[in-house]
Amino acid sequence: MFSNFQIFPEVASSMASKVDAFYFFMIGVSLFFFTLVVLLVTVFAIKFRRKSEDETPKPILGSLKLELIWTIIPFILSMVMFAWGAVLYFDMYTPPADAMNIYVVGKQWMWKIQHPEGNREINELHVPLGTPVKLIMTSEDVIHSFFVPAFRMKMDVVPGRYTTAWFEATKTGEYHLFCAEYCGTEHSEMIGTVYVMEPGDYQDWLERSAVASKSMAEEGAELYSQLGCNTCHEQETGARGPSLVGIHDRQVQLMTGELVKADDSYLRESILSPVSKVVAGFAPIMPTYKGQVSEEDVLKLIAYIQSLSYETAPSDIEATESERTE
Repeated sequence: MFSNFQIFPEVASSMASKVDAFYFFMIGVSLFFFTLVVLLVTVFAIKFRRKSEDETPKPILGSLKLELIWTIIPFILSMVMFAWGAVLYFDMYTPPADAMNIYVVGKQWMWKIQHPEGNREINELHVPLGTPVKLIMTSEDVIHSFFVPAFRMKMDVVPGRYTTAWFEATKTGEYHLFCAEYCGTEHSEMIGTVYVMEPGDYQDWLERSAVASKSMAEEGAELYSQLGCNTCHEQETGARGPSLVGIHDRQVQLMTGELVKADDSYLRESILSPVSKVVAGFAPIMPTYKGQVSEEDVLKLIAYIQSLSYETAPSDIEATESERTE
């Protein structure tokens, strides 16, 4: 009956063993001091009990040495936990620069997942073994939480903003995916499976599961043209909107004088609420596309903007734009 019962989930990511080590250290320290305190309370209660009603307890003068010991030792242990936890936290929430981006949209009650190559999944996530994977996540409705116990990874998925998490799978297999934030009547049904595959098998899966020959960036380029974004965001002097070539993750100055980083969240806000942060030198004339594009469409547009770079020649960009409008 208990053949498949596990007290702890399987260790299947590069961070899982580090999280477990920190967790067991804190549990060990807590159990040690719990046992020590219970033992001392019991011993002292017996040893120093009042043996008769006429007995007068001796005054306790205290001990500076003991006070220093029970102050310094817990302080050192607390600082060790703090430093260890801080390093682990930054490691867990700082994805490697070469991580593969995968886009996740939570919706009552399913996980919609899209790969950069254009492959789409629902309640399933296929990833290659030994490759860092960065999840860029948002929600269409309420707060969800993307939780894979075997990876020791959990991140809230919040409507109106992007949250990120990353992992690197170290063992092939199938692993449970849960929503760990109560999100409605069918919250318990918002589950899925993460499939970790050998790199070669993952490439075969990408080819087999492809429903379109276009990547997310290519689909974003088509949407960019359909919405007429290219009529204003030109790489020319006097354009009505700022050029988007090379803008991703770059510092831009707003008309208020503030400098902001043009990351995914900034680009999303600029698409859905463009007057919130207007680039210096341009008028707040861009219309909002809120209600006109879905979260998946916004991710496609961002993927296209990410694909633009300063190395792309202006003539190449103009040629590509003309091809899309034909």
